[in-house]
Amino acid sequence: MQIMIRQSDTLWYYSQLFDVPLVLIEQSNRGLNPQNMSIGQQIQIPGFILNQHTIEANDTFWQLSSQYNVPMDALLLVNQTINPTKLVIGSTVSIPYRVRDLLVQDVTNYTYEKMVNDIERLSSVYPFLVEQNIGNSVMGKNLIELRVGIGPKRVHANGSFHANEWITTPIIMKFANEYLLALTNSNTIRGMNMLPFFMETFFSIVPMVNPDGVNLVLNGVPEEPFFAEQVLEINNQSRDFSGWKANINGVDLNNQYPALWEIEANRKPSSPAPRDYPGPYPLSEPESTALAELTNARNFARVNAFHTQGEVIYWGFEGLEPPISEVIVNEYARVSGYEPIQYVDSYAGYKDWFIQEYQRPGFTIELGSGTNPLPISQFDEIYEESLGIFLANLYL
Repeated sequence: MQIMIRQSDTLWYYSQLFDVPLVLIEQSNRGLNPQNMSIGQQIQIPGFILNQHTIEANDTFWQLSSQYNVPMDALLLVNQTINPTKLVIGSTVSIPYRVRDLLVQDVTNYTYEKMVNDIERLSSVYPFLVEQNIGNSVMGKNLIELRVGIGPKRVHANGSFHANEWITTPIIMKFANEYLLALTNSNTIRGMNMLPFFMETFFSIVPMVNPDGVNLVLNGVPEEPFFAEQVLEINNQSRDFSGWKANINGVDLNNQYPALWEIEANRKPSSPAPRDYPGPYPLSEPESTALAELTNARNFARVNAFHTQGEVIYWGFEGLEPPISEVIVNEYARVSGYEPIQYVDSYAGYKDWFIQEYQRPGFTIELGSGTNPLPISQFDEIYEESLGIFLANLYL
């Protein structure tokens, strides 16, 4: 919600007026100097939107304040051009409305476009959410990182490395929304106050690593002739892409990292395929490169890659994982019911590379059970299982 500064207003006053933590207002206005604010300057109040009320006979600001449970000065603040003693029947006044419901609602067939629309809505209501483009997919879609929190501990989560595991993206997006909502409403999640996590943790999210592949699985053959011909050739002319894990080039993005990549290259497909082809060389694809560059730049304390399916958590690589990894994975297992598995005969994955390069905790978390793509009917159950992992990632 955008407002205009009046004489003698302060960010602390707005925090009290709207019952929003001061730090969230400060972080929603990162270019603002609180010591040098100007009358008429526009700033953002997170967690609110403006609704319109049409004036009827006998309406007064006092009555509207009571009707909408809004402080009188909040009404005056957002209606500075209106004379409250001369309300005109049929005209409209703005009413500050606290957002109390999730904005991420439609999780079925969660395409790249749905995600972008949800991110735009979240960024509008919660401007302390930081959005950054970290690169582009083969087809030119933005690879988006979201960040919440200002603390020194840096942790990361990502989803949809694999196209037909797209359900991981709305799972991550719903948690991001629930976290933002809790912060602005002083809500708890599973009894936990979320503001200390915001202060202590820098939470990075790349909700959709493979947007071209996700849209291929959900929408079918792309409109662009070149890519349409390419995917049909790779898929043996079949228009059923439900088994497609790769990016649009037929490269498995989670087989792309320089962590014993050669082993995968020797035993997996040697040319583009719907799944498992590790590419012509490590980090050949823009999506895997973008995530590697982000990881190198951010200095994450740990990373979490969300996949489906199996209800297991992989947490080791070649004995390079630190002892704290076992402590963390045991807590993840406790809160989710998932089984920790230290080693598996698989290499060149994102968490493998992270553990190898940094000797820090990295996890591949396989949500749900069944055959990919998992049915959306499992969404609520999977979300409840994963919620404890998301929270543990913040508090550990």
